[in-house]
Amino acid sequence: MIPATDKRVQFLGGLAAYEEAGGSVKRDLFDDRNAGYAMNVALVEKLVAEKLETAAATVRAEGWKWVECSATVPAGFHAMKRHYPEALPLSEEDQAALDAAQAEYDELAELIESGMADGEAEARLADVEKRIDTLSARSEAYRPEALEQAGAFVFLDYYGRLVIERGFVKPEEVETAGDEDEDGEGSPSASSAAKPKAPSISHSAALIEDLTAHKTAALRIELANNPDVALVAVVHAMLLRVAYPYNSEQSALQLSLTHERLDPSMKHAESCKGLSAFNDLADNYGHHLPGNPADLFDWLLEQPQDMVLMLLAFGAAHSVNAVEKKFTDRKKGIEQANQLGRALKVHMPDWFETTGDSYFKHVNRTTIELSVAEARGSDAELLVRAAKKSEAVTIADRLVAGTGWIPSPLRIAPAEAEQELQAESIAEDEQFPQAAE
Repeated sequence: MIPATDKRVQFLGGLAAYEEAGGSVKRDLFDDRNAGYAMNVALVEKLVAEKLETAAATVRAEGWKWVECSATVPAGFHAMKRHYPEALPLSEEDQAALDAAQAEYDELAELIESGMADGEAEARLADVEKRIDTLSARSEAYRPEALEQAGAFVFLDYYGRLVIERGFVKPEEVETAGDEDEDGEGSPSASSAAKPKAPSISHSAALIEDLTAHKTAALRIELANNPDVALVAVVHAMLLRVAYPYNSEQSALQLSLTHERLDPSMKHAESCKGLSAFNDLADNYGHHLPGNPADLFDWLLEQPQDMVLMLLAFGAAHSVNAVEKKFTDRKKGIEQANQLGRALKVHMPDWFETTGDSYFKHVNRTTIELSVAEARGSDAELLVRAAKKSEAVTIADRLVAGTGWIPSPLRIAPAEAEQELQAESIAEDEQFPQAAE
């Protein structure tokens, strides 16, 4: 079953479009959200593919070498070489039309914000936005050689929105172009091969090791005395690992950053707010980073320090791991994640909503009862106790909704000092119950 919150269903416009195509829907008893589940997975995927293909047909008409459709974000596409459009001057007529459209947009937006607009204002605003997009598109264009060599991706982002990314060159195309540059047929020219080699200085392996050790020592002391370049070097090493997963470039720094995917540990990764937000952030940075990883270091040197610090935080965030697996040797690291969470002032209910799908379906009756009692009190627990498991899940979902209650594994544990104070407070309440009341 595919829940109505799935990005594929959202892309289709909700379950209504799926039902119109003949798909069956299952809805839970007492489902006040009217969410439900699509029962025909194949039909959902067929409808999504057809809608993506419709969008792709328009892109193909632009003349790209290839266009690929996907319901997921293409892995590592930001690391591919990319062509970008070149700016073109608008004609006087188009520029005048663009200026008029932007003025109309500002006027309508102001009316809507003030509450003085009529019922058709938002529809007119959407039309003006389309006109602005159409006219703005004429201010840039791809070179003919880009269309001949590159292609485009048509896919869904993590919220089910249509995304079109153009100008990407596949690795094999880059290699072919490089081979042809040598001779036009993939081999060095005969004239260059015939030239005699000039004499060169040679060194033994032992001497090279000795000399480069001196070089390394000089680099270390100079880097230690230059925090600005050190910051760039560390961020460079991190980004090579997390933003360019398929590249062969390496950093001179022997830094190791471990980045484990979270999707395999989640039952419904597509509904995780934190994962979606982080993936969106990665996409945003992917648009700014140079397409060729060999250009990354020089690009970082040109950035303001606050940008480099943001990228440092982005790279470091990839290595955070508080996942508790059945067998792990990272118990102390997992405990330190609570310290990290306190420093970040993380409020977990902002990132996880406890529902039947996300939690109650996956625990036993006793846990459901105790959870409801913890969230809403012992009286609420009685409502769950008398129900069957499936009904208990639905009732618990409704009772806990809006309370901000989350299961204990999700909570950011307080510091030891705070835990001791809480324990002392509980002990005093038990010793002097009337005073506590």
